[in-house]
Amino acid sequence: MTYDMNLTDLTPLIISASIILTALVIGIIVYKWFFKLLIKISHSTDTELDDALLKSLRLPFSGLIVLGGIYVGIIYYSNVPQAILNKALSVLLIIFLILAFSRLIFNAFDWYAQSLKGNTRTPVNSKLIPIGRRASVIIIYIIGTLLIFDTLGINISPLIAGLGLSGLAVALAIQPTLSDLFAGTYVITEGSVASGDYIELDNGISGYVVAVGWRSTKVRTVMNNLVIVPNSKFSETVITNYNEPRSSLNVIVQCGVSYDSDLEEVEKICREVMTSLVDESDSAVKEFGSYFAFDTFGESNIDFWMFIQAKDRLSSFSLKSELIKRIHDAFNHNSVVINYPVRTIQIESSGEEN
Repeated sequence: MTYDMNLTDLTPLIISASIILTALVIGIIVYKWFFKLLIKISHSTDTELDDALLKSLRLPFSGLIVLGGIYVGIIYYSNVPQAILNKALSVLLIIFLILAFSRLIFNAFDWYAQSLKGNTRTPVNSKLIPIGRRASVIIIYIIGTLLIFDTLGINISPLIAGLGLSGLAVALAIQPTLSDLFAGTYVITEGSVASGDYIELDNGISGYVVAVGWRSTKVRTVMNNLVIVPNSKFSETVITNYNEPRSSLNVIVQCGVSYDSDLEEVEKICREVMTSLVDESDSAVKEFGSYFAFDTFGESNIDFWMFIQAKDRLSSFSLKSELIKRIHDAFNHNSVVINYPVRTIQIESSGEEN
């Protein structure tokens, strides 16, 4: 009789333990095999976004199954008040949701970063995504914490009001920094300027971009000085980017020859010099070729221009210098004269003849 009574007393405990154990087994099966199968199926799709989403939900979903089993088991066996169990379950559910959403956001940002890999004009992968990922996760944790406090009966209205006032005060205090930060976001995401580009601002500053940061953009001038431009000003100024749309740069040389020159011979000499220079120089863009045309009747010479293309801005200086030297040497060998500035003054005699 005593044995039967003891067995009857242990029945709720055995059933409760069985429920929890069953939920644990199901959770492991779902985590180990079910999601593994889903992830394997998702590999056959064209995008990797579904892989990231499944990996994010794998642990939280399996944990929810185990949590549900524990909740049912405790209700069946224990005499814990229903209100306390509901609050405890609500808190645990919020924690699992925080975990699920944070992992979801984290993996989604990683997937987006991988999809942008190789885009050097928009360095989102190295600058914008890490900050956006951290900010999103922090926001999720803050919202989740407030929900937990509200579930436990803690009044969160003063806390929200305090956070709002504190945020406003901080925003007013760091307004210039925030202005540079938002402008930096625009500069980085637009991708019109990248490290290594040669740029010129409308205020005369020119040089190579060293780094595009959140607060400022650093430019190294040709005199090897570092100019730091706040992004709030950098985003509003007119910028000439000599590396876009391509790094190749046009080289134009203007010159003039005497009015006594044979213009056909002058054009022939110039074209031969440009053709040989483009073929021999590693700084020239051979596919572009060369162009020549007479421009105008000048005061002392008949002016013309020559047009070739260099691979980049640095190469344009040496290419232009070499073209001028070769043209000057060819003109000397062929007796082509480049006049100095000449003024002809005519004086009319107005005296009476004696």
